[in-house]
Amino acid sequence: MTGVYSLLPENGTGLLGVPHGTEYLAAGGYAPLADDLLDRIDAARLRGRGGAGFPAAVKLRAVRDATGPRVVVANGEEGEPGSVKDRWLLRHRPHTVLDGLRLAAALTDAERGYVYVSDPAAEQAVRRALGEHGPGLPVDVVRTEHTYVAGEESAVVRRIDGGPALPTAKPPRPFESGVGGAPTLVANVETLARIALLHSRPDAADAYLVTLAGGGGGTALVEAPAGTLLKVLADLCGHGRSEAVLLGGMFGRLYGEGWRDLTLDHDGLRDAGAALGCGALHFLGPEDCPVAVAVEAASYLGAQSARQCGVCVSGTGAMAKALAAAARGEGDADTLPQLRRWSSRLPGRGACALLDAAARVVATLLDRFPDVLDAHRSPGCAACARPAPDDGRRFTVPLP
Repeated sequence: MTGVYSLLPENGTGLLGVPHGTEYLAAGGYAPLADDLLDRIDAARLRGRGGAGFPAAVKLRAVRDATGPRVVVANGEEGEPGSVKDRWLLRHRPHTVLDGLRLAAALTDAERGYVYVSDPAAEQAVRRALGEHGPGLPVDVVRTEHTYVAGEESAVVRRIDGGPALPTAKPPRPFESGVGGAPTLVANVETLARIALLHSRPDAADAYLVTLAGGGGGTALVEAPAGTLLKVLADLCGHGRSEAVLLGGMFGRLYGEGWRDLTLDHDGLRDAGAALGCGALHFLGPEDCPVAVAVEAASYLGAQSARQCGVCVSGTGAMAKALAAAARGEGDADTLPQLRRWSSRLPGRGACALLDAAARVVATLLDRFPDVLDAHRSPGCAACARPAPDDGRRFTVPLP
C-alpha cells in the first residue's frame, strides 16, 4: 500500500493540508485574483513540476504576451509509471487544481481551459468539482489513453484538437501555437495547485510532492520541504540501505555513491549534475543490480516509443538490445563503446524527449557504475539473467 505523508512543520502550508471538497470553498478558495500573484510566483521561483522544471512565471508571461485568444491546460496525464502525485491531486484535491487553472487563465487573459487526464477516477473527481463550483471560465475535461508520451505538451495539444496523443515536431511550441492554433499554457497539475496555494497562502512552503518506491522498502507519496536530503526520504520508507537511486523517473538519472547527500531542490540537484524531473525516486536495494534496472528502463522506453521518428525507434531499440546483451555477459568489445556513442549522439534527435530519456539512463549507468558493468563481462548476475520486461512493472507505484 502507498502511504501519504507530509514532512512540513505546518501541514497547512503544503498541498496535503489544503481542505478538500466543498470545504475548499468555505476556506476561501476561488478568491479574487491578487494583483501581485505573478510577482509571488516569480519570487517563489516556482518551477514546473511535470519534469522539465521550467520557471512557471516565464511560461505564464510568454502566453500572456502572445497575440490572440489564449488557452490554459491542466496536464494531468502522468506518463511516468513511478509517479502518483498528479493523479492523487486530481482525485483528492481537484478544487485546488481548478483554482490554479482559473488563476493561470486570469494571469494570461485566457478565454478557455482544459483538464487533460487518463485516469477515470481523476476525471470523475474533476467533473464533480466543476459541478460544485465553476472556475469562472469555460472548462472542458478531455480524456486520453495512458501512454508514456501522452503527457508531452505537444501531444496534449494534438489530442485536445481531436488527434492522437502523439508528440509533434517543434517549433512551434504550444505557447506560440497550441490548441486550435491559440497560444496555450500547458501546465502540470501540481504546478497549478502550487499557484493556488501561493495565492491563498503567500507564506506557503517551498515544497515538492515526490513518489518513493523501490526494492526492499515501502512506497509513499510525500510532501517534503525544499532542501530535504534524499537520505531522509529513503529512511522514511525503509530504503535507508539502498545503494543507488533512479532519480527523476525514467526521464532521470541513475546515482550511486553520494546520492544520500543530494538535496531536494532544482538548483541544488542541477549543480550536482542531477535533476528532479517529476519527483519519482526509485531506490535500489542491496539485492538490486543497477544494470538490470537500466535494462528494464531502456526496454520500457523502447516499447513506449510513439513510433513516429525513425531515429527513436531504432535508437531506443538498439540501446535496449545492446544493454541487455552486456547485462547477460554476451556483449563484445564494441558493445560499451557503442552504447557510449549512442548515449551522447542521440539526444535531441526525436520529436519528444523519450529518446533523450533512454540515452540518459544508459549514460549515467556507464558513467557512475563502470565497475558493475565490468563485472558483467561474463555471465553470472542473477538479477540480469531473467528476461527484462518492457511494461515498466518494476517502476509502477500503486495509487494511495
